[in-house]
Amino acid sequence: MLTGVMNELSAARTDAQAPAWRHLPALQQPAYPDEAALADVVADLRRRPPLVFAGEVDSLRERMAEAAEGRAFALMGGDCAESFDGNTATDIRLKVQTILQMAAVLTYGASMPIIKIGRMAGQYAKPRSADTETRDGLTLPAYRGDSVNSHDFTPEARTPDPARMLDAYLRSGTTLNLIRAFTMGGYADLREVHSWNRGFTDNPAYKRFEAFAEEIDRAMRFMEAAGVDFDALKQVDFYAAHEALLLEYEDAMTRRDSRTGDLYGTSAHLLWIGERTRGADDAHAALLAGVRNPIGVKLGPTTTPAELTALIDRLNPEGEPGRLTVITRMGSGRIRDALPPLIEAARADGRPVTWITDPMHGNTITSDNGYKTRRFEAIMDEVRGFFEVHRSLGTMPGGIHVELTGGDVTEVLGGGEQIDEAGLAERYETLVDPRLNHQQSLEMAFEVAEMLQALRA
Repeated sequence: MLTGVMNELSAARTDAQAPAWRHLPALQQPAYPDEAALADVVADLRRRPPLVFAGEVDSLRERMAEAAEGRAFALMGGDCAESFDGNTATDIRLKVQTILQMAAVLTYGASMPIIKIGRMAGQYAKPRSADTETRDGLTLPAYRGDSVNSHDFTPEARTPDPARMLDAYLRSGTTLNLIRAFTMGGYADLREVHSWNRGFTDNPAYKRFEAFAEEIDRAMRFMEAAGVDFDALKQVDFYAAHEALLLEYEDAMTRRDSRTGDLYGTSAHLLWIGERTRGADDAHAALLAGVRNPIGVKLGPTTTPAELTALIDRLNPEGEPGRLTVITRMGSGRIRDALPPLIEAARADGRPVTWITDPMHGNTITSDNGYKTRRFEAIMDEVRGFFEVHRSLGTMPGGIHVELTGGDVTEVLGGGEQIDEAGLAERYETLVDPRLNHQQSLEMAFEVAEMLQALRA
């Protein structure tokens, strides 16, 4: 996290000041049975301190502008959906460690700064393909993330409870505190992070990356011998991001910056709109159009150039650099055909866009033994397609957005460890979508580093 930029943020705006989104289509929202309880929670959240600060948000917006121009590369990673049970120091440390390890590899491969963004400290709500779930003749509300209801399949657990938003707020705050401690207290020292990666390349399954790791090692030894000030490498900027799904929560966490009078979403540095809620004239776009944060939008393979232009009009009408990030989730079989028309449309429009690939969501399958999973090779093929398209069009790939965890889960098929369908049962722990494990995440980082090297060759 950043220091010295904790600008004063005044009280939250009132409903009278920001009613616009309430009169627009609001998709994927919980059906709370007690409106009075919801109103009490929202009022409580409006009085609570911000989780992030305006100066930090401004810094990330500037960094995302650099990514759009090819002067930086964004790495965004974390759980598909955070869980309250997973809000432990160990789990947070392992995810931060994995992202730092990936960033160290990418920094060397890209020879440019890596923007480190955790899909953390607020990713407690998820859109679902159906409002209900039926088991053994019993139909209950779908699980929408721990900030809405519980995964347990009982009427009590599945009833949306607004008090869970308060719990999510508190847990997000503790996560951010730990991240600040890890990244500002020497834990992120580049020499330390590099030493962690040696264990990865010692594994016979990853021998193909050994030469790359040796190059990094030589570079580190050279810097040390040349008297480089490693103190400057002991701290890193680390940002938080999540899908701004729960409109009541995000509106309650909006604060006005006393310096400028501008509104900021203070639940995270970067907020994104999902594929299912991205209508340019809908409530989510209206809410986020009013805040100064960098905004992401997930786009699937059916997105038309006109839809993209409408989103640019809504979310970045003035064409501010770093304001709008497009996160594509096409699928490995569609990326090479579906992405070029969108890039061409954005280029013709002229207003800047930062392009990031999400190679996870378009590649979800069900295994023969019933597990929701993804194939590592399909994930990497989408990343390769993303780079190929940008290289062919002369545009800049700005980053990657992946669902990962720091543990040794077995949720994604393949990779150097060759997880097969039988192996999925060993440690399948996700409550929603499958995640890359620690080893697969590092394998991805080394492959993406090679792509970045080729791009800059």
